[in-house]
Amino acid sequence: MIIRKKTKITEKDFLLKKKLLSLGNKKSFFIRTYGCQSNVRDSENISGILKELSFKQVNSIEKANLIILNTCTIRENANDKVFGEIGLLKKYKQKNKKLKIGICGCMAQEQHIIELIKTKYPQVDFVFGTNNLDQIPEILDQVINKNKRIFLVKEQPESLFNNLPSLRNSKVKAFVSIMQGCDNFCSYCIVPYVRGQMVSRSKEAILNEIKELIKKGYKEVTLLGQNVNSYGIDKKNNYFFWDLLDDVANLKIPRIRFVTSNPWNFNKKIIDIMEKHPNIMPYLHLPVQSGDDEILKRMNRKTKINKYMNLVKEIKTRIKDISISTDIIVGFPNENKKAFENTIKMYKKLEFDNAYTFIYSPRKNTPAAKMKDDVSFKEKQKRLYELNKLVKFYAQKNNDKYLNKVVEVLVEGKSKKNSSVYTGYSKQWKVVNFEGKCKIGDLANVKITKALNFSLFGKKIN
Repeated sequence: MIIRKKTKITEKDFLLKKKLLSLGNKKSFFIRTYGCQSNVRDSENISGILKELSFKQVNSIEKANLIILNTCTIRENANDKVFGEIGLLKKYKQKNKKLKIGICGCMAQEQHIIELIKTKYPQVDFVFGTNNLDQIPEILDQVINKNKRIFLVKEQPESLFNNLPSLRNSKVKAFVSIMQGCDNFCSYCIVPYVRGQMVSRSKEAILNEIKELIKKGYKEVTLLGQNVNSYGIDKKNNYFFWDLLDDVANLKIPRIRFVTSNPWNFNKKIIDIMEKHPNIMPYLHLPVQSGDDEILKRMNRKTKINKYMNLVKEIKTRIKDISISTDIIVGFPNENKKAFENTIKMYKKLEFDNAYTFIYSPRKNTPAAKMKDDVSFKEKQKRLYELNKLVKFYAQKNNDKYLNKVVEVLVEGKSKKNSSVYTGYSKQWKVVNFEGKCKIGDLANVKITKALNFSLFGKKIN
């Protein structure tokens, strides 16, 4: 078991130096975001800071004077995509010598990645880590005005900044970070190393942020954390996630979601609060990773399958019409056929609405990367294919239940494929495409006429 020495982290206000407010005059920026919701939220903050510095956001690389790649490193192919993109950006730098290129996010927290960028990718002007967002103005001042190459990465956060500027991607739903970092140290996972120690924001800062979103007309918030169940355990004020969830629900915003929940400490008090408040959406993402106890033990997942299955059954019994999704890794080092079959059996019993499935990807410096493995990649691909067939089968089975039923949909925009069709999500996190007159931000009642594996189609009713 890995134990990390805790450092003291303070909460403070973010302040911009007046002399830097014109740094981006007549300059534009483009951000490409890879990975999870936490990265999306970071990109919103980065965009907000750049806007305060007078940069203008553009929607294509070709128009930008500043390009930032906000990276993910959860799997090897995520790294490969980023390095492929960095390679392609070289031609833009050759055409425009004043173009500045930066890398941030989780990849930037890995020392061997930093060294590789330093030596082999001279087109990259700056790198900053997940704990350096507050230093973006000073970094860009050095890069743009003094033509310096900057690499600035903190291993651990020193402060939480509650009022970072934000340029949100949506005007109807918003991510709200309630914490950062992770202390779970699952043996396969790089997140605790690249996101740092777990630290909770104050309830006052979170609730104030949501109150401001409500004033601006937002209809939905999603509370974000690597493991939201752990919110508050790092503080000594006896205020935990279920308390926060209750307080957020009492603000009366129409829709509340939260991700992600580790099943090992999914307290039944959370179920109580979900059951109490109709504005907490009947949807849970509850990663299981494997259906075999021995594999879970080697993954350093602190739960057992029977306990997990009983938890899911209780949630389904108590929360009406809830949908549950999960994560599953196949091909963990030395996963034998019996272990994989246990995962298949579990899936058939629980009939998840959806699952995000992956072949295990070793991450450097994690305990699992040192484990010997005697299962061929071909066999792992075969197992993934078998599991995905099951995922599609139960996704379709669960979606079929909505045929001829009316669901509430938060309208997010028009379909990319058909401008006469609107799209949004139901309470159960089902993608719903539908016909009918409405506007973005409406909570529309839609009668479902067609069910596909991973989406529903219908017509708006009065």
